Amino acid sequence: MQKILVIQTAFIGDVVLATGILEKLHAFYPNCIIDILVRKGNESLFTQHPFIHQVLIWNKKSHKYSNLIRTIKQIRANRYTQVINLQRYAATGLITVFSGAKQTIGFNKNPFSLLFSKSIKHHFSEGQTELHEIERNHQLIAAFTNEFAAKPKLYPTLADQTSIAAYTALPFICIAPASVWYTKQFPAQKWIDLIQALPSRYTIYLLGAPSDHALCTDLVVTDSFMRTHNLAGKLNFLASAALMQQAEMNYVNDSAPMHFASAVDAPVTAVYCSTIPAFGYGPLSSKSHIVELSEALPCRPCGIHGQKQCPEKHFNCAQKISTQQLLAVLTV
Repeated sequence: MQKILVIQTAFIGDVVLATGILEKLHAFYPNCIIDILVRKGNESLFTQHPFIHQVLIWNKKSHKYSNLIRTIKQIRANRYTQVINLQRYAATGLITVFSGAKQTIGFNKNPFSLLFSKSIKHHFSEGQTELHEIERNHQLIAAFTNEFAAKPKLYPTLADQTSIAAYTALPFICIAPASVWYTKQFPAQKWIDLIQALPSRYTIYLLGAPSDHALCTDLVVTDSFMRTHNLAGKLNFLASAALMQQAEMNYVNDSAPMHFASAVDAPVTAVYCSTIPAFGYGPLSSKSHIVELSEALPCRPCGIHGQKQCPEKHFNCAQKISTQQLLAVLTV
């Protein structure tokens, strides 16, 4: 029987986008066994996933290299017919090379790509056409599926749906205010301005990881209407996605919650500060909006993944975005 391993051990947003590969593989090979390798912490995305047989976990934060060897041994023991590596880094290249799979596929930018069975050119565009990350990923399997990339998809469980039921009785909006990168994160005061300007009929839920709780608390205490609630760290990944799916609108940065929205086709407004949609990580929901500075800045974009601080010290790519731009999407 055909057994396929998909490798994506990057951050959570990248893993969510990788689920498009799972959708396409299952559609073309419904009887195939599909496993996925992720970094520790991201495995809960696949709780009761209907197409995944096994989630393999590489603990990269503790004893990284001994765990890497252990992971490779586990993969070899599983005897995969195909390994599809979505990453361009050396460690996953080693996993791919030593997997023992009959066929190994990955991007040519991986340092070990010369040892793969098939190496696919990685690029951000084809001619004048900008590629989305799901389209870049899809090129790894296009030869044995078709030319169309599948959208990412998450499957919140019944338990996830039950856990959010108490929050959904009245119309609500979700805001995910945090980002790992400073220049990807819309400033706290700008979020406060939005919260204060949103129509009074909406309850507001702030979403994020436990590490985002303090930021969200600061936003809650500025709400004079007392309709904003801090859920950072209280919901797991799939429950957060389930809540976003039922929201009137989800306001997010260029970060993982945007991809959660895409994966459950939730309405979303993505605020782009230092990065730009042309990099290929934009929202994919059927109801999606992009808010960014309308004027061109010579310093924007300042990097593909964001920076720890604004290199120019002014952060105008975020500061000059108006609250009205964010409110306008509610009337579209």
